[in-house]
Formats: sequence, C-alpha cells, structure tokens
Amino acid sequence: MRIESVIPIFIDRYLFVEITTDTGIVGLGESGAWAFQEGTAATIERFAEYLVGKDPLKIEHHWQYLYRWTHFRGSVVMGAISAIDIALWDIAGKHFEAPVHALLGGSVRDRARVYYHVFGETTDELCEGIAAAREDGYTAVGHLTPFLDAPREDAYFETHARKIDDAAKAVARYRDVAGPDVDLCIEIHRRLAPFEAVQLGLAIQDSTPLFLEDPVLPDNFDEMAYVASKINIPIATGERFTSLWEFQMLLARGGAQLVRPDVCIVGGITGARKVAALAEASHIGVVPHNPLSPVSTAACLQIAATAPNFVLQEFPNDSWGTAGDMRPDPDKLVSGSATHDGEGFVTISNEPGIGVALRADAAERYPYRKREILTRLHVDGSVVDQ
Repeated sequence: MRIESVIPIFIDRYLFVEITTDTGIVGLGESGAWAFQEGTAATIERFAEYLVGKDPLKIEHHWQYLYRWTHFRGSVVMGAISAIDIALWDIAGKHFEAPVHALLGGSVRDRARVYYHVFGETTDELCEGIAAAREDGYTAVGHLTPFLDAPREDAYFETHARKIDDAAKAVARYRDVAGPDVDLCIEIHRRLAPFEAVQLGLAIQDSTPLFLEDPVLPDNFDEMAYVASKINIPIATGERFTSLWEFQMLLARGGAQLVRPDVCIVGGITGARKVAALAEASHIGVVPHNPLSPVSTAACLQIAATAPNFVLQEFPNDSWGTAGDMRPDPDKLVSGSATHDGEGFVTISNEPGIGVALRADAAERYPYRKREILTRLHVDGSVVDQ
C-alpha cells in the first residue's frame, strides 16, 4: 500500500486533510492551527512532496521524519503534522479493519464523559446556558469565562478590584445554577497576570471548580507553576503547546494538575497519546482540547478510549460563540459524528479508523471563511489579552 495524494481541504473555518492510498483507502485528519489555516495548508502541500509514494503504515517514522526535517517548530508546522498523523492512523485502522484505539492497545472505557460549551454575552445568559445543559443531562459545563468576552472592538478598562470581585460573583452564580451535580470548567483564556490569577483562584475556590483553565499566558512555565502553587483549584493547561517536550517542562515544575493536549496541534494521535502517557506517570489527568469539528472529536476519542488517566472531553456545541455565528451541522459535515447520550457521555465508536468521513458535498455546502485579524485594545491604546 502506498500514498497517492495528500490534499488539504478548507471547509467553513476548518482545515482538513485527506490522504488517499493506491488501495482506495482514504484517511481523514484535521489541523488545529485555526488562525493560520492558509499557512498550514501550504505546509501540508510541502509535506506531500515527501509522503506521496510512501507506506502509510509507517506512522511513527513519518512523524519523526517530518518533525526533524528542518528543525523548525511551531503551530503551523505542528498543525500540518497533526492533520497528517490523524489521517495516517485513520488509514491504518481501515486497513486492519479496526478502530484506532484497538491499534493503540485497546480501550479502557466504552464512553467518554464530556463537557458542553456554554456561551453568552452576559452572566444571565451564561447561567441560562448552564441550566439548559444540566437539563439536557450534561454533568459538566465549560468554556465558562467569568469575564464576559466583550466585542474586541470595544476598548477595555476595569479596576483590579472590580475585575476580581465581579468575576468571583459570576462564578458563585454559576455554582448556584449548576448545583453539586454539574462540574464547572472555568476558562480564563490566558488573560490574567500571575498575581491576578492567584487572587482570582483564592476568590472562587469555595465554588469548587473542576479546574481553572489557562489563567496566564503559556509563554512561561514558571509562571503557571507559581499560580498552581498558590491556589487550591486544579490548573488545566496545554492547548497551545505544540510538543511533548513542552508538557514535560510544565509537569516537571508542577504547573498543572490536568493537561489539555490538542490532538490537532500537538502532533496528532501519536503526539497526544504520548502526552497522556507522560501525564499518567505523574497521576495527572487528561482533558483533551477540542474546539474544532467532529473530526477532531473523533480523534480525541481515541485518546479518551486508551488513556487510563482521561478525565473529561471538551464537546463543542452548535455555535462559534457569537450570536448567529453557527458551526456546520455535524451530520451534514461528516458521517459518524459523536452524539451526546443524554447522560453526560458520548459513546466511543468501534468503526474502523477514527470512525468519521467527510460528506461529499461538505465543501460546497460550507464554503471557507477566513478569520479576521482583530485584537482587543485597552483604553490607553495597548494590547489586551482576550
């Protein structure tokens, strides 16, 4: 069996890759470098120059070859490698007529607990979303920001006291609505300085969040470790990391209690499975990052199936987070998409490969939408992290 073609495919805000073999098997993967889809697609096309004609089953060898080729790293390169890796695992599963998780040693669970994205422009709307998710049977809700992501066109200013006090009150309201039977995953989006993150963590600990996600920027592992050492809430981070070695440096510093590898940017199923194993050695939980399509979800579920230390799976809803900005319908985008079982879980597919395939008309139905470059500014003209 040989690779005949490697084709990047733009659909809505997603970037997929289809790898076709001379036996007719088609593998599907997805990139997670969502702000740089054009650059990632160009990198995939460069990698295709190497891959065409090769045996698709030599997955680890191809991963090492492409990763170590020019010594360059980063999100665009790793988004391309991740998409290719997922597609190669999909091919392997279909070739051996087995789900990918069977090739990784077999599943340790039959279904994966998920958390539901809750969006809203006001605290009231977020509370309504929590209540609706609870009614639908979810036992965890996430993407919950206590800071309300205002439009990036709006200049920002808050006093420190107002910022921390309002955020703590918002989280307390979330807990009141959720009750003790729904876990809260508090999302900070890397927008706090370390001293702010510590004060917020101490202010919301009585609301018992499952985790505090990305309280500070991912640039400095020591800063994340500092925050983790000062608060009594588990830190979850890693969605912006592009390699196993970044996770190693984070964990060596005690910088997280839950890791968030993104299978579409950390090196695909190959990379994410290694991160999960690394975390397992320190009894660190795994919460795979998944803000993308049902293809990403299907790839993540291979990790959920095989990692003993899996805790929770991010499961996007039907919105991109802004009123009226809807994601493609999963069933019109792919066949085999994972669905919520009404009890807070999704069933892990036993179909060959990753278990999903693009619909033939998906690209026509959902034309590509390029992301606007827009960063929020402070009232003094400086850049704000949001």
